[in-house]
Amino acid sequence: MKSMARLISLITCCALLATATSALAGDNAFREVFEDAFYGGAAGALVGAALMAFTKKPADHLDYMAYGAASGVLVGSAYGLVKSTRSLAQIDNGSIKFALPTVLPDLSESPASRQTTITWRAELLRGTFW
Repeated sequence: MKSMARLISLITCCALLATATSALAGDNAFREVFEDAFYGGAAGALVGAALMAFTKKPADHLDYMAYGAASGVLVGSAYGLVKSTRSLAQIDNGSIKFALPTVLPDLSESPASRQTTITWRAELLRGTFW
């Protein structure tokens, strides 16, 4: 169990250190990350309670809810950080800011073959050009 906790801690630290967002962002990235962490914790607690119901003595395994909530907060906050990061490089008032790009799936249909394919899109550069 300690190795799982260390692995989750390492992944969370890497996710927190690898992403950088602007402190003056117009879309309020902190609120988005906080909400995702909150909803992740609630969903994790529900999953932990559901797993606790399948044990022989549920009262002896109340820690399942705590583990579920903790992992849900970590996954939710990592998801919120990735979602709030928009592009690899952003040019703002002459300064360049680097962050991890958001990779988004997109469905595209070929007009010739009428087949639908999934394409992955990532913004590499964003800025305002006059």
